[in-house]
Amino acid sequence: MVKQIERAGLQMTQRGLGPWARLYRDPEGSRRRCVQLCVLPWHALDVREWGRKDNPELLLTMHPADLVQYPGLYAARVMTPRGSTATTGLELMTALRPPTRAERNPATGEFEQAYNEDALTQLYPVVPCEVPDEHPILKGQFARHHLRTPAEMLMEEPYDWCRPLTDEECANPYLVVVDLNMSFAAAANSLTVGLNGPTHLTGNPAFDPALPGSWLVDLSHVDLSRVRINGRTVDGTRLPSPFTPKGDTPTGPAWYATPTVAYAVELGFDVAPIEAYVRTQNGRYLDSWYKRLRDAYIATMADTGVTTDLQGQEFLEAMARRKQADPTMALLETAIKATAKGAIGKLRQRSRGQVPYYEPYPALERVNWRPDIRAAVLANQRVGLHRKLMKTAAAADLYPVAIGTDAIVYPSPGPSPLDVLPYTPEGKPAPGTFRLGSRPGWSSTRAPRPSCGQSSSSRSATASSTSPTSSRPTRAPEKGSNRWSTHSGTAWTARFRGHSPAASPRAPRHR
Repeated sequence: MVKQIERAGLQMTQRGLGPWARLYRDPEGSRRRCVQLCVLPWHALDVREWGRKDNPELLLTMHPADLVQYPGLYAARVMTPRGSTATTGLELMTALRPPTRAERNPATGEFEQAYNEDALTQLYPVVPCEVPDEHPILKGQFARHHLRTPAEMLMEEPYDWCRPLTDEECANPYLVVVDLNMSFAAAANSLTVGLNGPTHLTGNPAFDPALPGSWLVDLSHVDLSRVRINGRTVDGTRLPSPFTPKGDTPTGPAWYATPTVAYAVELGFDVAPIEAYVRTQNGRYLDSWYKRLRDAYIATMADTGVTTDLQGQEFLEAMARRKQADPTMALLETAIKATAKGAIGKLRQRSRGQVPYYEPYPALERVNWRPDIRAAVLANQRVGLHRKLMKTAAAADLYPVAIGTDAIVYPSPGPSPLDVLPYTPEGKPAPGTFRLGSRPGWSSTRAPRPSCGQSSSSRSATASSTSPTSSRPTRAPEKGSNRWSTHSGTAWTARFRGHSPAASPRAPRHR
């Protein structure tokens, strides 16, 4: 096949002939001539990103017309896929912010290569606190099997938190989980990130929220119970700390990204950094990337019948029937979400066992291997979520019992998000709280995931046992079980009346 390609006058990239092969001819002027191959029998469309985990054979059994429409629409709305969704998302960043441009030399009149100031253009020195454990710069700095502490490592990650339910919360028959649409992409919107190398600040520098980077600062004095939101205070013991992924209160100095420290200032507390690594050249590098994915997501949701003007019960009903309305669009929705999440993760791609510890691996050669940008996005996502938690608690005395990445678990008297989310007397969402809708950053709903000891087949049976339009409550689980059930196909709910807090359903973990 390779010989036939060469005889036809086509060329291949260095990747060669594989699941994602690109064939091209030399360009004619400004016109490029190339084709991207997607070879399904060679597992080009990985089911974990492009398909459905509960139906691995779906892609291979789809009608050819639907199968062509799926990557074709993805290419039109996002970009031509280059491999995994994560790889494509990273390529989209570079395509929208190319490192170089053609610039005419006024002296010679010829076009020459020039660098774009709003792009990532070259490799810069890395910062020890920002890199993963296996990075070559850490060789010899720590003893073997040493676990770095928050004072040695920047630990900006999404929430993975839960707490025991109070007796009053146990009186509620349901847990309702709301999910933020494309929370990582939304966190990248209007976020200022560093575009050049780090500058080391020592001697207790003053905090500057305009400088993206990493700050070593003690935030253990922040007490959420002392914060006033719209003239009200909240119960800080029932809210996670905004400064740690596990929701624990910091115990001393730790490294934080700029958005996290800025949030402490926003809450009204003084901060005194000990040292910092900041980027003096910065910009909104991810704005165009976010807008591209946002438009693709909104258009895809609209094709499934979930438009941006739907609210309340109409929105929940549209979400419940969207996957049955058009399975191809449901796959496209999943792929767009995976593109946003995976691309952010690839900004700090790890070695994945490619080389021994402390040896350079291929990802480190990319100019967009930028763990500081990933940390800034995750920090902005976490504090943005916490900001909504605070305003929801102040407006309705409503507190979460668990958070898994971007899924917030609330005790509820009813099985619907409408039974728990706060609204004004005019019927509008309370200002600053969670809003139901299909826009990125707004609250959505999810199908249930299996809890501990529950298989995928039993989960499907539980979900299908309830009519999509039925209004009666779901059946309570058997005594001692932690089974999740669903109502109207729109939210996770669980019956746990009579169970102790320790036996109540555990917060779902994000995969």
